[in-house]
Amino acid sequence: MSFDRDTICVQGGYTPGNGEPRQIPIIQSTTFKYATSEDMGKLFDLEASGYFYTRLQNPTNDYVAAKICQLEGGTAAMLTSSGQAANFYAIFNIANCGDHVVASSTIYGGTFNLFHVTMRKMGIEFTFVNPDCTPEELEAAFRPNTKAVFGETIANPALTVLDIEKFAKAAHSHGVPLVIDNTFATPVNCRPFEWGADIVTHSTTKYMDGHGAGVGGCIVDSGKFDWMAHADKFPGLTTPDDSYHGITYAEKFGKEGAFITKCTAQLMRDFGSIQAPQNAFILNLGLESLHVRMKRHCENGLAVAQFLANHPKISYVNYCGLPGDKYYELAQKYLPNGSCGVVSFGVKGGRKAAETFMKHLKLAAIETHVADARTCCLHPASATHRQMNDEELAAAGVAPDLVRLSCGLEAASDLIADLSQALDQI
Repeated sequence: MSFDRDTICVQGGYTPGNGEPRQIPIIQSTTFKYATSEDMGKLFDLEASGYFYTRLQNPTNDYVAAKICQLEGGTAAMLTSSGQAANFYAIFNIANCGDHVVASSTIYGGTFNLFHVTMRKMGIEFTFVNPDCTPEELEAAFRPNTKAVFGETIANPALTVLDIEKFAKAAHSHGVPLVIDNTFATPVNCRPFEWGADIVTHSTTKYMDGHGAGVGGCIVDSGKFDWMAHADKFPGLTTPDDSYHGITYAEKFGKEGAFITKCTAQLMRDFGSIQAPQNAFILNLGLESLHVRMKRHCENGLAVAQFLANHPKISYVNYCGLPGDKYYELAQKYLPNGSCGVVSFGVKGGRKAAETFMKHLKLAAIETHVADARTCCLHPASATHRQMNDEELAAAGVAPDLVRLSCGLEAASDLIADLSQALDQI
């Protein structure tokens, strides 16, 4: 029996048996007991499913990952300690030293830094393309050693909307998967697999958790990308893994399970960026109301965007749900039921005016966070994107005067009143 996404938010991933806990249990244990060495050996050989050490897998985490997998319409998923870890694992699982990746230039500053600086030190090259590029410009970014394409459904904080089908078509024409960070939209408002994406990542710290309580990430596999059809490009998935007695992931676990199994068995084993079971439990509490909260976040985001668009001290507003926005038509295609509660805008008078405005906010808190129940505000150029120079900021769609406002679940009238009084101080 198939269920609506709203029902999956509440009950997906875990079905208690007779006399078992109604709520997902927190398995707060590092280790698991077995009767014989042979039983445990089967787990180490990937011949049986189960748990032996929480650094790799934990039942609580797997229940929650299964719910997110259902929400996205995937075949396998895993939780990670953060969204950064999810994006790192998703790329490093298929791209190694000497390989190349094509990525949208407007991605989150932390992800840009991960790719442009840290992973370059590991020998992986990245080409960043404007998300609004023509198919011909996108095509020109590929190389013979390209192993993946990466983008965000709704970019943070530029709020560009990715043309998923355009990027998927380009990726597949070169025999590589499209990886989409779906953090801002969540599967409530967009399911990238339905538009051709192959792997989806999330910072579950944001809307999925929804209350700023627990850091986490998630990777979901669509189960549709045929690794064996491009065996020469992905030897890690299509040739024997000596550390697991010669298992070939794509053969043993098929399209549906190869990517996540390798990611767990190799990367989680070696890097250990596991999400704490306690955080997974908190995440699940947030997921149970995700479908309800996203509607309110979108309503508040649109109301605030409309107010700012008509204010004389605001130079521009970025919100794809606003008619006339550059990405309005794409949003109608990919996000017809709403996008998110994040609005970015410029304050007339530049950086100094933006800082003055933020200093006088009373309800909206200045935080490096975004996308939870409480409204918060950030000046990215001096915070999350401060590692970028002006040229890189421009490429990322982050102007020096840009302010990112994450509309929470408060009354829209109170949010607007707070913005109004702060703008009056300029």
